[in-house]
Amino acid sequence: MTKSITAVVRSVDPNLPLDQVKTMDQLVDESLAGDRFLYGAVLEFCGGCTAASRHRIYGVMSFAVAQRTHEIGLRIALGAGPIQVLRLVLQEGMVLAFFGLLVGLAGTYFVGRVMKTLLYEVNAMDPAAISAVATVLLLSAFFACYIPARRATQVDPMVALREE
Repeated sequence: MTKSITAVVRSVDPNLPLDQVKTMDQLVDESLAGDRFLYGAVLEFCGGCTAASRHRIYGVMSFAVAQRTHEIGLRIALGAGPIQVLRLVLQEGMVLAFFGLLVGLAGTYFVGRVMKTLLYEVNAMDPAAISAVATVLLLSAFFACYIPARRATQVDPMVALREE
């Protein structure tokens, strides 16, 4: 199609230079290439931060469960079931996650105002984006807490009580 357009333009004015004939889609893609790269880099950075925070939450919760082995063993010996122990450890971790989420949501307002200048058609407080990120972070925290909580349900009360 470029050759036919060039022939039509040359028939109208042979002195008119035609150097780089491109479609509007190509021009838009070229103009947004830098932005796409930047957003991809930011997405990779956010994914890495989420993975690092998940590993740190797992480490803290594993340490907390290891420190409380005696207490958990005592609870199991006194009749606490696996569901109650699981709920106890998950509740402890998720309360911290919710507190962190509330602090993060407060900071979202200020960061959102900066991001509004960088992103197209995004409000400073985009409910869909904020909900998606909050959901991902809470699920990440839940799974990071679940593994140590599951391990806490398998504590043998006799071994835990003898350790002290």
